[in-house]
Amino acid sequence: MPGPSRANPIPQESRPLPRIAVTMGDPYGVGPEVVVKALSDPGLRQSARFVVLGLSEPMHYAADLAEIEPFWWRAPIGSPVASTAMAARGVALFDFDDVRLIGAPGGREPGPTRDGGAASFRFVETAIEMALRPGDDPLRVDGVVTAPISKRAWSLAGKKTYPGHTELFAQRTRASRSAMMFQTPRLRVVLATAHIPLMDIRNALTIGKVFDAIDLAHEACLDLGVERPRVGVCGLNPHAGEGGILGDEEQRLIEPAMELAVAQGIDATGPHPADTIFNRALDGAFDVVVAMYHDQGLIPVKLLDWKDAVNVTIGLPTVRTSPDHGTAFDIAGKDRADPSSMAAALRLAVSMAMRQRSGAACASSGASPIAPASTSSEVVAR
Repeated sequence: MPGPSRANPIPQESRPLPRIAVTMGDPYGVGPEVVVKALSDPGLRQSARFVVLGLSEPMHYAADLAEIEPFWWRAPIGSPVASTAMAARGVALFDFDDVRLIGAPGGREPGPTRDGGAASFRFVETAIEMALRPGDDPLRVDGVVTAPISKRAWSLAGKKTYPGHTELFAQRTRASRSAMMFQTPRLRVVLATAHIPLMDIRNALTIGKVFDAIDLAHEACLDLGVERPRVGVCGLNPHAGEGGILGDEEQRLIEPAMELAVAQGIDATGPHPADTIFNRALDGAFDVVVAMYHDQGLIPVKLLDWKDAVNVTIGLPTVRTSPDHGTAFDIAGKDRADPSSMAAALRLAVSMAMRQRSGAACASSGASPIAPASTSSEVVAR
């Protein structure tokens, strides 16, 4: 799409809307498609100033397949027109036009590639840099929404240090602690450990990690408008260890962490058996559940709200949300990806950025839904 010209000036927005960076994700995955489809909603576009960090060709390819008229302004990344595009009403595309793709999504063998990993990593690094700019900088953003990346592609591109978005954001923003939270209309879950092998959890789990997850879960609920958050804490072992018969991690690690949290005024209870705590949360016993490891928390989230969950990185100095699904290389470029999760991630980022900007908390209490999202290891086909 051609950039703005004198004959076709960028319409300026006078309202103080939040600025949200949207990374396109792996260009060979469904990221371009869900970004285009989600932002094709005029109402969503009017809620913030969005800047997509990505590539023009996959965006246009996705729009053409979905029969969506391109709605964005294009500015080459680093060009003088970039700050003007940032001030525009609607959507700006910062095009990394030095990146060359080998075939369009759907026109090549599906799977992770070194080029896709390198490109998607650059998009995310640029978004983080924009989020860390001073408040009066014309290129500063108030939050970041990340489309799916492939951890394998990042590894192929030489970025093996970072298992995923969460770890990269934490390192680049110098966050002393952070955690993954999943927000759905019916459930909130925070993970004490995230992208580590299952066999390593016993050595990775510490009193500090459990306490941080509880404390961050409490703070996140306050930020989302829950006045008196109730935190339910999972055990690690079956039946929460059965008093030490089935494992002692509950007594050695989880209970001491909970005692620290309670001493700081946090309403935390447990450790509860993981096979019953989520039903109790659905019945209203807890505003958020702290799970000890990735699949312990993600299986109920994805079973209950396949299309309605958003991944939020809590503990960062900026807002970061993401759809809760993967790159879905197998359906990329086929106009089959459901954009619900991306749309929900965008709405939640806007809502959180507005709260952060105003400093005002929502008056509601309990696990009220903030925004719908979608969840899937890949993407639900339409």
